[in-house]
Amino acid sequence: MLGSTSGGAAVDDHLFHRRVVSGDESALGELYDHFSALLYGLALRVTRDRVAAEDITQEVFATFWERPLGFDPSRGSLRTFLATVAHRRSVDHVRSEERRRVGALAPRLFERPHDLEEGVVAADEIKRVREAVVGLPDALRQVIELAYYGGRTYREVAVEIGVPEGTAKSRIRLALRRLAETLNEEAL
Repeated sequence: MLGSTSGGAAVDDHLFHRRVVSGDESALGELYDHFSALLYGLALRVTRDRVAAEDITQEVFATFWERPLGFDPSRGSLRTFLATVAHRRSVDHVRSEERRRVGALAPRLFERPHDLEEGVVAADEIKRVREAVVGLPDALRQVIELAYYGGRTYREVAVEIGVPEGTAKSRIRLALRRLAETLNEEAL
């Protein structure tokens, strides 16, 4: 059994890693049987999307099959490695979806409308977005104003407000998520 005991886990990880590196498809099948439910569950919790979770699970195993040397058994367990890859892919999927949703609205904020009706609709959308931005907590409103209205990169935002780059990126993502939620709720 894969990784069933703490003493035998490393040996099994090494064995299965060697088998996959050598092209043993049955080893990949055994790994899939053993870890697919874990990876799918993890991806589903993060994405809340069954299709995305299935795709992510498949991608993790396909990537491991194509590039098995990305896993180093001396650095940790295969279970942890695969779960980490699945989690990262899931988070990337969620971020991509957020950017797509928010990004669909962002260009319209700066366009010039072509006729009166478009102008009224655009003005209404701009007003809704600005009201949603004003409703954000101060720290989140500040990063959105600097990044989107001020045209600054997340690095410039970090320097200007005196926080680490990762904090600035996290605040921008959180602010965009909250804006998307607020605007989606208003649309209902």
